[in-house]
Amino acid sequence: MFLSQSHIYQALIATLFTWSITALGGATVFFCKKINQNIMSLMFGFGAGVMIAASIFSLILPSIELSNELNQTPWVMAMVGFLIGGLFILLIDLLLPHLHINHNEAEGVKSSFSRKVLLVFAITLHNIPEGLAIGVAFGASFLGITSSTIQAAWILAIGIGLQNFPEGMAVSLPLRNEGMSRRKSFFYGQASGIVEPIAGVIGALLVKSVRSFLPLILAFAAGAMIYVVAEEMIPSGKTSKENKLGTIGVMIGFAIMMALDLALS
Repeated sequence: MFLSQSHIYQALIATLFTWSITALGGATVFFCKKINQNIMSLMFGFGAGVMIAASIFSLILPSIELSNELNQTPWVMAMVGFLIGGLFILLIDLLLPHLHINHNEAEGVKSSFSRKVLLVFAITLHNIPEGLAIGVAFGASFLGITSSTIQAAWILAIGIGLQNFPEGMAVSLPLRNEGMSRRKSFFYGQASGIVEPIAGVIGALLVKSVRSFLPLILAFAAGAMIYVVAEEMIPSGKTSKENKLGTIGVMIGFAIMMALDLALS
């Protein structure tokens, strides 16, 4: 079964939307130089909750449903795809030089890149699985899976877009604090999201080509997103033992994304 071109276009439009939200977050650098750490903790926690819910309701459950339809073993396809997705991002994490938010030491292979570039690389790493997940969701909606609809794909894109806002801020504002001009800080902030439209189109094309492997691909995208949540987003929201705002944000983000997915899909 082949995807209509409209699904690829919709995946592109949706990921351009999520990129624009990253740019909107980066644009806050024109209005302020820094933001309250408690607000950032709450926002990163919210984003983590959104991504966890999206991974379950928009990716894992459709993976299980399609596995049953294809007479595959659902738990095997979901587990293998999930772990491969996490491993994929782990390898990129180990190889790509990058600097996590609120850290002083870079990770990945040693390089001579500046802190600015390393910070952009870190956020770009987040956006690869997000764009892929959106593209796969739009592709899966064409196959008639009950839990994979155009509405569900757009809900996923909106949820990921919401959590992209603090990511844009997390690049632009620190760069501004280091003395970079507002324009350059904004440029680097929005540039971190450029990979999402690329990954989104790739995700939609993958579904077009390999329907029998779609359960694995859906779970792969979920595993990649959960790795990012566990590795970066939750730690970024937990700035101290006493700060519970990141945890509260996780609960709120998960609840809102779950409600949207169940109510509107």
